[in-house]
Amino acid sequence: MTTDYKDKGVAVVAINPNHPGSLRLDELGYSDVGDSFDEMKIRAKNAGFNFPYLYDGDTETASNQYGPVTTPHIFIFDRARILRYNGRIDDTEDPHKIPHSRDALNAIDALLNNREVAVTTTKVFGCSIKWAEKMVWIQKAAITWAKEPVKMDTLDLNDLAALVKNKTGKLRLINVWATWCVPCVQEFPDLVTLNRMYRDRGYEMVSISMDDAKDRHKALLFLQKNECSSPNYIFSGEDKYKFMDVLDPAWQGALPYSMLIEPGGKIVYSRQGINNFDSLKKIIFDDPFMGRIYK
Repeated sequence: MTTDYKDKGVAVVAINPNHPGSLRLDELGYSDVGDSFDEMKIRAKNAGFNFPYLYDGDTETASNQYGPVTTPHIFIFDRARILRYNGRIDDTEDPHKIPHSRDALNAIDALLNNREVAVTTTKVFGCSIKWAEKMVWIQKAAITWAKEPVKMDTLDLNDLAALVKNKTGKLRLINVWATWCVPCVQEFPDLVTLNRMYRDRGYEMVSISMDDAKDRHKALLFLQKNECSSPNYIFSGEDKYKFMDVLDPAWQGALPYSMLIEPGGKIVYSRQGINNFDSLKKIIFDDPFMGRIYK
């Protein structure tokens, strides 16, 4: 829209009204960054925004004056700064579908041609604004997640081969770790966070402990401490080299080791060592199996 109207005297300004402290992890299912000011700059750069993208999350002063109900919510003013349109962009939220009513563009076209706006107000549909007073939601979510059961099952080579084939409709991240591996322990909370972000939107994390069988209880306690309620396994076999060959022949054996596998078994990401979570989130975000709208 900015490209179509940039030479016609139309100024576009986007305002982010969300308070970062009110944004639950599971509300970030189709984003690789959050709503903080620093993350907004990353989003603007990656998306190639050619308009001002303003942060209002700390005070929400401007946002409260406009009164948005959801994101997105459009307000169109004429040259005299009189509000002429208030509502949706168009009548579809799915970018892959063709809208039947381009309400915001119709309003702009009318104003540019000195006509009255035919439809001045529409309902909006989208994510509710994360006002600062909603920070209590974060606390409630943390309590709910802490109550989720955490268990660990044994896994043999046949089970491992089935995991790698990934005959599901989800992206699957397999993380191989051990309690004696310092980098594994360091990055594990970030893996749990990643899982909470994406698990409801076509993604699952599977952890596999390489601890000895005698240390199974220690490994389970670690998982419980980190509230890792995703599928967790401990390798029941003795031959770790066969494990490596079945999981990924390219893996050299250092822990931690992570693989992102698409439905059908295609490996789209692998890493030996600590993950770069900014890069990993971008890979998940861009993968076609994640889609672009909430399922």
